[in-house]
Amino acid sequence: RYSPKAKVQRLPIEAISQASANQRAGRAGRTSPGVVVRLYSEEDFNSRPEFTDPEILRTNLAAVILQAASIGIADLDQFPFLQPPDSRGVRDGKKLLTELGALDGQGELRLTKLGRELAMLPIDPRFARMLIESRSRNITREVMAIVAGLTIQDPRERPIADREQADKLHARFVDPTSDFLTLLNLWNYLEEKQKQLSSSAFRRLCRAEHLNYIRIREWQDLYRQLAALAKPLGLKLSGKRKDPDGIHKSILAGLVSQIGLRDSQMRHIRSGKPAKRSNEYVGVGKKFLVFPGSGLAKNLPESLMSAELVETSRLYARMNAAINPQWVEEVAPKLCVYEQSEPRWNQKQGAVVASEKVTIFGLTLISGRRVQYSRFDPEFSRELFIRHALVGGEWDSKQQFQKQNVELVQELT
Repeated sequence: RYSPKAKVQRLPIEAISQASANQRAGRAGRTSPGVVVRLYSEEDFNSRPEFTDPEILRTNLAAVILQAASIGIADLDQFPFLQPPDSRGVRDGKKLLTELGALDGQGELRLTKLGRELAMLPIDPRFARMLIESRSRNITREVMAIVAGLTIQDPRERPIADREQADKLHARFVDPTSDFLTLLNLWNYLEEKQKQLSSSAFRRLCRAEHLNYIRIREWQDLYRQLAALAKPLGLKLSGKRKDPDGIHKSILAGLVSQIGLRDSQMRHIRSGKPAKRSNEYVGVGKKFLVFPGSGLAKNLPESLMSAELVETSRLYARMNAAINPQWVEEVAPKLCVYEQSEPRWNQKQGAVVASEKVTIFGLTLISGRRVQYSRFDPEFSRELFIRHALVGGEWDSKQQFQKQNVELVQELT
């Protein structure tokens, strides 16, 4: 279930509905008489909901809202749903689309030019935004392979009997700074092997290296389908390129609200050992941990982005990459909030400077950056200039008018 409040995908353990229980009972006695044994009481069965909640009540509605807007539905409240979605889910979906730049944010469902492009891609709007961003960086092939891989179930298998061997084989592709690059490494490997081997030999390779052949085919099919839609959108599939920063910036365009900064809180250890940094990350309105199976789990970065936040016993970030917080300002400048403080005269620079803090959704990305204050308050900057530079003489200037000012001040004093 998707939680609009926490903006995460939850995996709660719930009792199945009566309809699901009856459907499963139909498996007994299909070809011959059978008996169904339910490990709960009849009272428990009768207290359960009659039907399973429809998907529109359980998932993120951003994709539904995007497609509705693309066909001209301006107000979802007026649409005759058989079971209307929760208003909180609709608001959350609109907020996400506005964050991605797909809606103009004026109330009605009006798509921007970017929003019309996103609607042409039949995938999650976050992933579609990554593809559109890759266009300006000329790395569409790499980002498309990653996006297709994120859409399907992970093709890497870890059978209980051969888990150690499977982990050893999969470790060849692991990038310690990015699970996305790990996925790309696997894609490049499979692409190379498929060119070298016959169809049956490639299938045997996948089986031997604990890779699910059916999921790999699904991955490749989705990639081809997205590639067929690339030309109308101006997406060019060039050859292999090595540009990790460009790949991560493109991915970050769709995950701006799913970044995390490592918690600065120190945890004191009673055993007398020195204190160490917390392993928790502070996200947008939540805290989470890196999933133990992630390639970043052994060497935690100071800041990261995550494609998937899943709540089980704890809230875990499953698909992650280390990022530079300054990339967020480059990718989504309209979402950043800039605050200036402590304006002061700087004699060395000959200008009024201030300390700037950059935040996004309440997270501090940059703190204490020196900026020219005249861009924000020219009148006050002029006042400080007159007071400190012209009157106080705190200015290393060789201009003629400054020499005359100094002479005038000496004459008056």
